[in-house]
Amino acid sequence: MQELLYQRYSSKMYAVCLRYCKDAEDAQDLLQDGFVKVFKNLDRFRGEGSFEGWVRRIFVNTSIEHFRRAIKSFSVSDTQEVIIEDPTWDALDNLAEKDIITMIQGLSPGYRQVFNMYVIEGYSHKEIGDILGISEGTSKSQLARAKGILKKLVDDKISDI
Repeated sequence: MQELLYQRYSSKMYAVCLRYCKDAEDAQDLLQDGFVKVFKNLDRFRGEGSFEGWVRRIFVNTSIEHFRRAIKSFSVSDTQEVIIEDPTWDALDNLAEKDIITMIQGLSPGYRQVFNMYVIEGYSHKEIGDILGISEGTSKSQLARAKGILKKLVDDKISDI
């Protein structure tokens, strides 16, 4: 049964892990950690919502835990909370998924974590602040900076095409 679950969900969950990690090696480690948790907690799935959604939540939480352990080596600063305007991103239509994932992986860990949690997972800035131990304003600032960096990377990539 474990092998079937792994075969069915590993590629989708690997994509989740890649968004949170700096490289494929870390994503593989996170994938294994996530599946260990899924297998240990199968009896906790209550049938509320989709099974895939339940599995995905475990992987997101595992990614957040991984980030919390890594945060000891860097700190997210509360001192600067400048908000950068959020421009529209029409250029994204011209990029391949792997290009976008590579750009997200290139963000600093704090920016990457907030970007993923807000844009991909749908957490509010308040929730992100509570989970990561930062202020809501810092979460907003980190997201704005991440988007600004990604916009520049996208613009550079598009100009090369």
